[in-house]
Amino acid sequence: MKKILVVLLMQLLVLGAVAQNKPSAQKPASKTPYQGPITRQPQSKPSNPSKPTQKPVQKVSSTASSKEQRSTKASYADGVLRVGSVTYSFVRVRAGSFTMGATSEQGSDAASDEKPAHQVMLSSYSIGETEVTQALWKAVMGSNPSEFKGDDRPVENVSWDDCQDFIEKLNRITGKRFRLPTEAEWEYAARGGGSSRGYQYAGGSNVGNVAWYYGNAGGETHPVGQLRANELGLYDMSGNVWEWCQDWYGKDYYSSGSQTNPTGPSSGSYRVLRGGSWLNFARCCRSSNRGSCTPDNRNSYDGFRLVLSE
Repeated sequence: MKKILVVLLMQLLVLGAVAQNKPSAQKPASKTPYQGPITRQPQSKPSNPSKPTQKPVQKVSSTASSKEQRSTKASYADGVLRVGSVTYSFVRVRAGSFTMGATSEQGSDAASDEKPAHQVMLSSYSIGETEVTQALWKAVMGSNPSEFKGDDRPVENVSWDDCQDFIEKLNRITGKRFRLPTEAEWEYAARGGGSSRGYQYAGGSNVGNVAWYYGNAGGETHPVGQLRANELGLYDMSGNVWEWCQDWYGKDYYSSGSQTNPTGPSSGSYRVLRGGSWLNFARCCRSSNRGSCTPDNRNSYDGFRLVLSE
């Protein structure tokens, strides 16, 4: 009996040692569920937030500039920009005032950075009837960075810095002073200017009639000017591609109250984007929705349109 107890005790000790050496069961890493299309522009911080990435300004000699003007025929007259055989039309927006931000028709989708709604007064300006097309970009820059190719599609995969390079070259060959719209100019135009009917999106309250967005775009951009225009005759202010604005982004900038020709904060880390894109839910295509990103960021859902001051 004593011998049997000793054997049993030894077996128990062996089993205990095996149990100690057996690796513990680990819970497998859970995959992040797909959240659907982005609802805001990604906001990856630059390495030095106090000093955003900027491309060095390249000085162009007068000789080089005159050669460029001779080699690329470009002109602007009666609201039409011509670069070679490519045309790009503008719509005049008359001076006026409007309520910017989370107005009542924007509903519960309005985010905190759209508040408070406030009065803004603007001088007259002209804005592109459509987003800048790939045809126009190629005519000016000689290349096409877009992921979804097509001359009549909006140029995309361009950063805010890239837009400045484009505008600088365009201004040299035309002698004009084109630029990106301010955030206030963009929203006033999207809302229909002085002819606004108070729609939630640019041109209507049914997003599918006025915007290429996640629900109807089929995962890509579309030729400009295919859907319904807004009250000013502007196309794709909602959807297709986000549109860069000139301003630095300020989350609490609207708290400064009523303004005349506002140009945004004096500095920042992100530039403003507006309008939503083919990759976004409808709420991002609202006229008051705000997005932002670092000025050197490029995506297949970021583009722009031009403005010309009077």
